[in-house]
Amino acid sequence: MNKPTNIEPPKDGTKDASAKPKRGSLLERASSTFGFDKLAPAAVPDRLDSEKTKKFAPKRQSEAAASVEAPTPAPTEQPRRRASDWIGDAAVADASPKPPTPAVPVEPDGPAVSFTGPKREIVRSLLREQGLIDPDGGASTLLEEFRIVKRQVLAAAKAAGTQHARRVLVCSPHPNEGKTFCALNLAIALAGERDMEVLLIDADFGKPSIMSKLGLEAGKGFMDVLADPSAHVEDYVVGTDIPGLFVLPAGQRTGRDSEYLASERTWSVLNRLTRGAPNRMIVFDSPPALAATPAAELAKHVGQALLVARADMTGRAALEDAIDLLSACPDIKLLLNDATFSPSGRKFGTYYGYGE
Repeated sequence: MNKPTNIEPPKDGTKDASAKPKRGSLLERASSTFGFDKLAPAAVPDRLDSEKTKKFAPKRQSEAAASVEAPTPAPTEQPRRRASDWIGDAAVADASPKPPTPAVPVEPDGPAVSFTGPKREIVRSLLREQGLIDPDGGASTLLEEFRIVKRQVLAAAKAAGTQHARRVLVCSPHPNEGKTFCALNLAIALAGERDMEVLLIDADFGKPSIMSKLGLEAGKGFMDVLADPSAHVEDYVVGTDIPGLFVLPAGQRTGRDSEYLASERTWSVLNRLTRGAPNRMIVFDSPPALAATPAAELAKHVGQALLVARADMTGRAALEDAIDLLSACPDIKLLLNDATFSPSGRKFGTYYGYGE
């Protein structure tokens, strides 16, 4: 029996130093034969150069983050920069000198003209006979209805705050639709406001009727002022014994009504009436829009227009044509006249015992 002997493992890590070396794989032998070791991937350095860093770095999230990461140069080395370098072209536009803003014309503290002429008496019974508002008769259905209208007119004038908005044109598409009736009642209702002056101008030069309906004698008026550059409009205004109500007659007809209304003289006269008078309203009774041209010319001088439509009489096509002719006015309201039916059943005035 053989004596056991201790066999020490070879020091080079192989099982047997005398053993035949193991044959490499096909790829290993091809690599050693053809030199594939040169095709190994290049080693990647831990940190890239500055130019390569810019190429492979992710996009910056914001300018603020980039400014934090970037090293801050010494103050002596930093050149002085313009505002456009930091906050863009918008800042340059803001920083550049701006042209002076045109000053908004400020109205004088007092009115340019005052109505100081004698006051004429208006017979109240004449107003009641024509179905107009009696300023001394207390509350009535008619007065309550026109109080609603005047509230809308005053609210629009206050919101705009301009001279134009204090001029109101009352018109209708055709004759006999109640424009003069509405203009008179609106003027009387407005005169009921405290510290309010209302000037009712008869601008229906072809068929003036304001003075006769009030029982006043007609004389020189609006057209005479427009035709005579030396005339002062306040000299032709007629005062009444209704507090706050004044009337300007139509004047003598010239046959060139539209041409006078389109002149610069009209602008100067109307501006003279409303300048510096925030508590003065002007109401125009104009000819029908589809029957005469002065209504379209007057629409250029006012800030509000009330287009009267008579119930069961005024057609939609007529209203559309009239609105188109009055389009120079920025605020056109429709006023329904002679309506006998109310879907809601409202009857203003009866609550106070003055129902009609």
